[in-house]
Amino acid sequence: MTQSNLYTSLLVGLTMMIVAQLALAAPIQKRTDYSGAVDRASVVYKDARAKCDALKDNPKDVCVAEAKAAEKRAKAEAEANYKGTVKARTDARIANADADYIVASAKCDAQTGNEKNVCITEAKAKQTKAIAEAKANKTATDAHADAREDTRDAEYKVALAKCDAQSGAAKDSCVSSAKSTFHK
Repeated sequence: MTQSNLYTSLLVGLTMMIVAQLALAAPIQKRTDYSGAVDRASVVYKDARAKCDALKDNPKDVCVAEAKAAEKRAKAEAEANYKGTVKARTDARIANADADYIVASAKCDAQTGNEKNVCITEAKAKQTKAIAEAKANKTATDAHADAREDTRDAEYKVALAKCDAQSGAAKDSCVSSAKSTFHK
């Protein structure tokens, strides 16, 4: 196995591990958890990016693209888990499609002429299809997310109604707390 293939395999494995951990995690409830997940994604990116420095030419470009893609996927997944909404989940799927395109495009750069054009066109078509599917399909998970979002909205309205019983600074604090709790 060449050095570039070894790094690529390592990066792909690491990416899958991070995305799997985030995907299997329950929706993140606290902003600190979300921030921690984003910070971890940045650290993993920096480590993966540093390993790319040992490579040259297209293998280095592909390595860097894979590192960026892994970070993009992990951050999108963290945000989707934090927000817990259908829109956030759809945005995460779109981010995954964009990340796949970044990597595929970097791999296409190793080719020349018509082969390169075909490669890029195919990569763009896959990205477009994945984005369309992300926007069009609502899975059972999305239905559960819709239900959670509706429940959260109802709970938020209840919290605001409770705040209405107060006045002045206490009411302002109560409204601020409700907004923070329900990510509004």
